[in-house]
Amino acid sequence: MLVDKRIYLASQSPRRRELLKQIGVAFDVLALRAVSGRMDVVEVPRADETALDFVQRMAAEKAACGWRAVDARHLLRFPVLGADTVVELDGAILGKPAGRAEAEAMLVRLSGRQHHVHTAVAVQHDGRQELRLSSSKVSFTALDAAAIARYLETGEYLGKAGAYAIQGRAGAFVEHIDGSYSGIMGLPLYDTAVLLRAFGLAV
Repeated sequence: MLVDKRIYLASQSPRRRELLKQIGVAFDVLALRAVSGRMDVVEVPRADETALDFVQRMAAEKAACGWRAVDARHLLRFPVLGADTVVELDGAILGKPAGRAEAEAMLVRLSGRQHHVHTAVAVQHDGRQELRLSSSKVSFTALDAAAIARYLETGEYLGKAGAYAIQGRAGAFVEHIDGSYSGIMGLPLYDTAVLLRAFGLAV
């Protein structure tokens, strides 16, 4: 059992910070991009890699990279949590758009369709790593060009898988979800709590 009930979050996502706070988890954020070896986590799918395989590999690699950072910096050895989220439509992975044009193209594709949002969470402590996957179905209403343009003007799509944030203005696009709302945001709280309890943290 861990004496100090704290973890490291291997993510810069403000949403993941908010969600961890929501369930009372004490954490410190690891700035992995400043760590030698961080570039080992190349966030690009391999040839023929499915969305499910990709998102799980990314979460596992981020947690492992975070643990290497703990070692390299001689930090207190708290568990490291890594997570990754992707949007899948017709078997294709929709990651974070590079710019407005790509975001617009993604929203056009999602309009009036059902897609999946997969979030994988991995926790690593010493040589042990555990991982859980949350998959949700999201149904979008039909979006006309004007609605998409108004949304893009907000800039909310920046840094968001699939070019939208369900907890923001894009919530008005969602007719129905089947799955985990927090998982669609980027950190499935139930699965996260299960993992942290497995490592001795009371959540």
